[in-house]
Amino acid sequence: MEGTNPVNKKLAAALSGGAVLVVAVSGCSDSGEKGPDPKLVSWAKTVCDAVPAPNAKIRSANAAIAAIATDSNLPPKSAQKTYAEAFQDMADGYKALADALDTAGAPPGVDGGAKLQRDAAKNLAGLSSSYAELKKKVDGLDTKDQGKFARGLKDVASQSKEIGKQSDSGTQALKRLEQEDVKKAMAKQPSCKVAASSSGSPTAPATAG
Repeated sequence: MEGTNPVNKKLAAALSGGAVLVVAVSGCSDSGEKGPDPKLVSWAKTVCDAVPAPNAKIRSANAAIAAIATDSNLPPKSAQKTYAEAFQDMADGYKALADALDTAGAPPGVDGGAKLQRDAAKNLAGLSSSYAELKKKVDGLDTKDQGKFARGLKDVASQSKEIGKQSDSGTQALKRLEQEDVKKAMAKQPSCKVAASSSGSPTAPATAG
């Protein structure tokens, strides 16, 4: 299937950074001798305990997209099904992460914490919506005509570049949230450490402080 294979590769490349957001949430390492506020530790537990499941869903979706990028003989209908399922999983995964931050609320005792938390949740929710839109677009592709399907995939690949920018913006929002005491509180959560390792991230570097 020569018409779609190059586009499959472009899509895989454009979307391969999708799990970065999860790493930003969970890629924390215990680095402080002085313990953070117990209320903040409790807040971090609420967030961290909600991370592993959506993280696994997003990681699996990325893997599915990467896998079909190397299959030059994949029929359009099979490619459509794989993309649609992967985009739906990503939409669900990022929504779950956004909901986790919304449920947790503002991190206690953190200056400007409410805005940082809202910004991060808003970015994750936006990513969820964007992947839901991609899913709709893929669902509408013509799988009976290989040429039309390939052209439709190009539009999807183009839209995925914008999602890449959203992902970068979301990563920055999460990094701003995950600072100092918040990072220390997250580092105390086993679920955060599990999520960090399962997202394919190398051991997070210890941060002094």
